[in-house]
Amino acid sequence: MSNLADINQLTNQVSRALLPTQTLNGPLPVQNASDIQITPINGALGAVVTGLDANQPQHPDTILKLKAALREHFILVFKRQELTEGALLRFSTYFGSIFNPPEDVPVLASNSGGKAPDVVAVANTPDGYTGNGELTPHADHQWTPIPSAGSLLHAIELPSVGGDTSWYNIHQAYLDLDEETKAKIEGLQHITYNPFLRHISNAQRKAQGLEAEYPRYRTPARDILGPGFPHPLVRTHPESGKKVLFLSTHTESELLGLPPAEAEALIARLREHIQQPKYRYEHHWELGDIVYWDNQATLHSRTAFPETERRVLKRVSLAGSRPF
Repeated sequence: MSNLADINQLTNQVSRALLPTQTLNGPLPVQNASDIQITPINGALGAVVTGLDANQPQHPDTILKLKAALREHFILVFKRQELTEGALLRFSTYFGSIFNPPEDVPVLASNSGGKAPDVVAVANTPDGYTGNGELTPHADHQWTPIPSAGSLLHAIELPSVGGDTSWYNIHQAYLDLDEETKAKIEGLQHITYNPFLRHISNAQRKAQGLEAEYPRYRTPARDILGPGFPHPLVRTHPESGKKVLFLSTHTESELLGLPPAEAEALIARLREHIQQPKYRYEHHWELGDIVYWDNQATLHSRTAFPETERRVLKRVSLAGSRPF
């Protein structure tokens, strides 16, 4: 393409977002890497990044420094960012490709054709998703063949109370297991079933006058609603090599390789272990915050907030690799 006017020919949101970063008048000015500070949070995980303007092109040293910090701290909190959706996409793609789920495995915001938008409105608005209720600790897209590597969530509007997000350090949760439990779960495969298929099933049950079902564990007597993709219960982080306990706390699941009753009891014990306060950091959002979290090493949850107040955040998820 010969000039920036050709952006009108593009239909992909990422392509449209990235084209303006190219210029015919030489390189755009890059933010000075020395302006950026990374301060660890005194808690279970996380670090705060200050001095960075996510609207600007970033120096390679900065991106490498941020990637190293994410491997160490698992979540990064960028303060006071004012970004358009395009700018959020541009900044996010420094860290990887956009997550593109399979069209036959629905995720949050999937349309009737199976496509999910590149930028998802996590909001209790007519064009948003997740409403205003509590969300239990989970890893995003864990039920897909290739879960996302991480996400960046940008705070646009916030309620006066509630809507806080907690992240859980499932690497430390694994390290703190006793050696007998570690040996028992090493090599086991675990299935997380698609919660969106359960939502569809419950809507059908409601139409038939039946109560909704929210099972946490699939026993042999319960029908499977859709395909299940086994992943290691003890996952190896693809970049750091750290071991993590790759287990959401409430999503319907099934552990393979053990008798059903024993497997269900073991999963319940591991879930209780993960939810201990010592593994949790609770983030109280401020306008302009971006939180970038490693979906391969953390779970996250949300507290409820008043349905009469708006909470609008924009999320970009990044492509991951097959868990091993």
